[in-house]
Amino acid sequence: MSSRVPTIKQLRYLCAVVEHGHFGKAARACHVSQSTLSAGILELEEVLGASLLERNNRNLVLTSLGDAVVERSRALLLDVEDLVALCQASAQPFSGSLRLGVIPTIAPFMLPGLLQAMRAEHPEFTLFIREDQSQDLIDALHRGDLDILLLALPFPAESVETMALFRDPFLLGAPHDHPLSQRTALKTSDLRGQDLLLLEDGHCLREHALEACKLRESEVVMPYQATSLSTVVQMVASGIGVTLLPEMAVKAGVVPEKEVAVTPFQGGDVSREIGLMWRRKTPRQTEFRLLGDFIAGHQVSM
Repeated sequence: MSSRVPTIKQLRYLCAVVEHGHFGKAARACHVSQSTLSAGILELEEVLGASLLERNNRNLVLTSLGDAVVERSRALLLDVEDLVALCQASAQPFSGSLRLGVIPTIAPFMLPGLLQAMRAEHPEFTLFIREDQSQDLIDALHRGDLDILLLALPFPAESVETMALFRDPFLLGAPHDHPLSQRTALKTSDLRGQDLLLLEDGHCLREHALEACKLRESEVVMPYQATSLSTVVQMVASGIGVTLLPEMAVKAGVVPEKEVAVTPFQGGDVSREIGLMWRRKTPRQTEFRLLGDFIAGHQVSM
């Protein structure tokens, strides 16, 4: 048996190629030239004495052994991430760096004030932010590309822990002359049969809003599905229908008050839960919970 063993760099190159499905894209993601990345994977195959990738002009295909090697390589790379995190966890909390993933229906409304407060209290702490949809963030978390996520709960994921932070109520957004905006005691059942504007599939806000209102998609009409809340609000202002807005978005000024009326629901908990999610094996749980306390405290003070 050869005394040589794969390097962390070689394993990263292999996983990057599989993730991106292209040598050039993988090389850019690893911040190396394509020739360097290709050479690294060839060296890995030489060290292991096995072919891992079937190469042709159109695509890359993993061999059956390559598939198993990639799976174990990802686990090893996560262990390396956790080893680094273990050393960081031994230092003073909020003294290093953190890679935070945030969903689009939270990021623009919470992050500006949160980051300002964090810089004021912990100037030596560095946050790297990635905004994306929940499933993409969870995939990045499991790859080790992110340390922790700020998102709406619940969301299905394996081998993670979560920390609930606060409830974010849903409010009705409707044109001022819409019958629902005139209700003094608005109920979620009033939405049945309405033209309800929501985000497109893939945005967890859509599912959480319907669940909070105890509505099925078949009970409402969806004339338009948008990719952002700002687009939804503009459609409401144009009289296309009504929508459900997170309170944090309303407080952040996303709603033009002259064109859209905002009405709270009466009775019941019509809201979504905002929380943190991290890998179960991470040694930084103490710091993550302190971050959760900081976020929750900041939200209360807003």
